[in-house]
Amino acid sequence: MVDYLVVGLGLAGISFCEQLEKNNKTFKVISDTSQTSSIVAGGLYNPVILKRFTLAWNANHQLELAMPFYQNLEEKLKTKLDYKVPVYRRFASIEEQNMWFEAADKNTLQPFLSTQIKVNNNTAIDAPFGYGEVLDTGRIDTKVLLKKYKSFLKDKNVLEEETFNYDALILEEDDVSYKAIKAKKIVFATGYGLKSNPFFNYLPLNGTKGELLTIKTPELKENNVIKSSVFIIPLGGDLYRIGATYKWKDKSNTPTEEAKSELLEKLNTFLKCNYTIVNHVAGIRPTVADRRPLLGKHPKHKNMFVLNGFGSRGVMIAPYASNLLLEYIESDRALPPEIDISRFTKKYYKAL
Repeated sequence: MVDYLVVGLGLAGISFCEQLEKNNKTFKVISDTSQTSSIVAGGLYNPVILKRFTLAWNANHQLELAMPFYQNLEEKLKTKLDYKVPVYRRFASIEEQNMWFEAADKNTLQPFLSTQIKVNNNTAIDAPFGYGEVLDTGRIDTKVLLKKYKSFLKDKNVLEEETFNYDALILEEDDVSYKAIKAKKIVFATGYGLKSNPFFNYLPLNGTKGELLTIKTPELKENNVIKSSVFIIPLGGDLYRIGATYKWKDKSNTPTEEAKSELLEKLNTFLKCNYTIVNHVAGIRPTVADRRPLLGKHPKHKNMFVLNGFGSRGVMIAPYASNLLLEYIESDRALPPEIDISRFTKKYYKAL
């Protein structure tokens, strides 16, 4: 008998396993490779929504928890994960510069928006109006994190690499059984895979497809993240991640020519050097209708929980949300109403 069975090992699953370890809880993990959003993610942590110059939901508190969380993972996995890198928002006009300064005057945004316009000195980029710098930003190498954490769990003999079979799950009054595993509680952290979960598929998880390119260009020589109509994220070795698209209808992990063309068209409006495309990936972000995560207990099964709906900000939200969920389960501490799945309980009973 273990304390928890965790299904899914993206950013949500990893962060919840970390909370379990910290609180001396035993667990087993079931995971397959069907969901790729955490693997292909840009991995940026950035407290500001750069389209509108507004603070992301609960960004202050999320950053407070995220930074020590990833630092601890680096030490534990003995690998570099957190790359501190400034995010520069390219201004398209004088009006955008003025909007930036107005935003920087707000108390909530003051700590994160530099009031000094950065002049562009890179001839490979067209940015005549300069940049605004976002502070306290960086990139987590999510691909390396997932690979290393999977190895870590395998070494502990707590990971089963298989597709979860819902028909094999037996729910008892005080515990759950799955094949040879018996656990007091089960937590589903499966990203967009939630859509095929018969217990939680009533939740309004929409899913948004995102595609990213990796380009190689020795001419660019840019060390900062540049945000214009697309992001340019430096990866080292003359490689840069370009992204991302947002599509609501296509729910496959297959890269498309349409998205590739869209990204290149936007990139070419301000990148003025030669490059070659070396990779093209896609994944489905677990996005929710009201743009808030999905945490909480199943309306009927008291030993079943969900941790999901982080959208495109999983790097920042995952440590924060995992901490809240474990406190809710173990200490009966109420979840913030805006993320508690009880806000959708009516949908559950309507779907029966």
